[in-house]
Amino acid sequence: MQKYFLSLLLVTGLVAAGEAGPARQGLEQFTQELKGLHARFSQVVVNADGGIESEGRGEVWMSSPDRFRWTYTGEFPELIVADGKNVWLYDESLEQVTVKPQSDEAGDSPLLLLTDLEALDEKFTITEIGDYQGADMMALESRSAESEFERVLLGFESGQLVLMGLEDAFGMRTELRFEAIERNPGLDPGLFLFVPPEGADVVGEAELASSP
Repeated sequence: MQKYFLSLLLVTGLVAAGEAGPARQGLEQFTQELKGLHARFSQVVVNADGGIESEGRGEVWMSSPDRFRWTYTGEFPELIVADGKNVWLYDESLEQVTVKPQSDEAGDSPLLLLTDLEALDEKFTITEIGDYQGADMMALESRSAESEFERVLLGFESGQLVLMGLEDAFGMRTELRFEAIERNPGLDPGLFLFVPPEGADVVGEAELASSP
């Protein structure tokens, strides 16, 4: 079985925090004047027993301070859109839309927080964990008991974000490998708007939509 960098999540608690190292330097270089991005990625989801739940690919668009769009392809296609007021999740195979208010916790997305290092330091304890296949890795542990993720890994190579790992409270781990990242591209505001497809079931209630 292929070895994934998610295994590093199991040992981050054994590494003592130290002074800012190469991962922090990569983080600071990557986030300098970052207001938005577009990237492609591959994704692997691993369960608590180490078995692969799903694999897929997708694209992400992000605009500071609170808007993003994730598209996932593969066996279970999904679309996730945060419009500044609500987070919309569309499960294409189930023809179902789930919507919930974009709470402060949803705003704690590590990807969004990369546009605000001060907020990142405030919301996460950050630890350098060394090199993995050429990427300088760091672990982020949320300071909030309400956070969606227990721990996050970020990997930087030559000042570019290349890896992200996420672990939730149930031991599910998600690995993202980024490629073709565009910094501060011109993004159509319509990317961050969502209208449920006709005939789809809608679960939850949306707040009034924000203007782009």
